[in-house]
Amino acid sequence: MSLEFAIQYQCPLRARHSEAQLRRWGRLSNLHARLTTGDHSVPTEDKLKWIEEAGDEVELMQLETTICPSCPASLPLEVAGEGEAVGCLGRITYPIDAQFEKFLADRVQLVLDTVDQTDQPRLLRILVDAESPFDGEAAKELRRVTTPEGLRFFELRLPITLAREAARITTDNIFDLLGGFHSEQRHDTGYTRELPPTATADYYDFLDLVLRNDLNQSELDRLKSRSRNYEQYLRFLTAIEQAEALETRVLLD
Repeated sequence: MSLEFAIQYQCPLRARHSEAQLRRWGRLSNLHARLTTGDHSVPTEDKLKWIEEAGDEVELMQLETTICPSCPASLPLEVAGEGEAVGCLGRITYPIDAQFEKFLADRVQLVLDTVDQTDQPRLLRILVDAESPFDGEAAKELRRVTTPEGLRFFELRLPITLAREAARITTDNIFDLLGGFHSEQRHDTGYTRELPPTATADYYDFLDLVLRNDLNQSELDRLKSRSRNYEQYLRFLTAIEQAEALETRVLLD
């Protein structure tokens, strides 16, 4: 299970293939890479069978996506680009690990406690506002779910509650914010949510401050070794940055 995202950029690949096909290739290439690199967390029987049956499609995907590295919407492979043949795609795998959720809560609290309100990202001010649209209900519902296979969306069964100015919010509110907005293009793209061009600058300011600001190399190395989600959210941040430069949207589902 994963939260998939894409930069909606009109490239030759999209001219030839639907968004649904690119998403399928994204899943196929990611799974293929995980299987071939010995990721033991992958359920092997069904997934191996799927890969074997998709041999011709893998060849077509590899041929068609050779244009991706030269595309301005292509994301760097070194940032959570695990097998991402379609360069403008990325994914955040579930469950959201406890280490990342704790990091996120600590960083948001730190900004609220130490940065003057006038210098805080606008999205953060919206998050803590009593009338905030990010009520946490969507994340709260996901947190309750356990699939028949025993998979969960969050490692932590309860969200982390913030303090002081943020005493009314939890990490559920933060994850609702990170989930973007309902997409009016969902019937065309297959992605149910999006970050429209009008929102990408605000999302970049917020995530750049939370994920990257004032972290030294030892802190980064420790975080990367403990949390798979951290680098995946860095890829998401890079997608937002490139979408802002290209004046397009980020699709999520």
